[in-house]
Amino acid sequence: MIEDDVSIVELVAIHLKDIYCDLTKAHKGNEGLSLATKNKYDMIILDVMLPEIDGVEICRRLRANKIKTPILMLTARSEEIDKIIGLETGADDYLTKPFSIREFIARVKALLRRTEIDSTNNEPADEIFQYGEIQIDPTKRKATLKGKKIELTPKEFDLLYLFMSNPGKSFSREKLLNLVWGIDFTGYEHTVNSHINRLRTKIEVNLTHPIYILTTWGVGYRFNDEIK
Repeated sequence: MIEDDVSIVELVAIHLKDIYCDLTKAHKGNEGLSLATKNKYDMIILDVMLPEIDGVEICRRLRANKIKTPILMLTARSEEIDKIIGLETGADDYLTKPFSIREFIARVKALLRRTEIDSTNNEPADEIFQYGEIQIDPTKRKATLKGKKIELTPKEFDLLYLFMSNPGKSFSREKLLNLVWGIDFTGYEHTVNSHINRLRTKIEVNLTHPIYILTTWGVGYRFNDEIK
């Protein structure tokens, strides 16, 4: 947990211990970034307003360094633009202060659970999907393009898996939010667009004429079921 308010950190640590989670604490941005970069954690709880480096920049750097650890962002800010920036930078969930411990623990459990199970089913299928030059292994959470690993964030992987396991099916932005992010993100459909765009840059040869993830005009997106 990277948070400069010591009282919040200590309170959170007590309640996380109740669900058998050990907490590593950092109170400054540089210290937290160093720990998150050098060590492997199940989750990063990240405050936005921090000394030295703010949480949004930390999130951006972690994702740029291919660190896919789930990130729950905390902030005293409540403006919509801050939530959008946090989510589009690569955060997986967002909680505004002040928050109830019950809600916090529920978010932590849900986020941990979503990293271990498929976003639409109880368990990821053992089946390996391949369309064109893309192959995805849900069990290993690994995707390859032309035999080379595609570096995807957890949400990008979930999106690609959802599409490839449902070829030809159109999903609205709201539906994608509900399936991949959870119902708490209603109203942030434009976040889907940002993730789709980033995913396309990693798998499409020509962004002007994508062949894998197609736009269903007036509805949302679908995976091209005509690719063999």
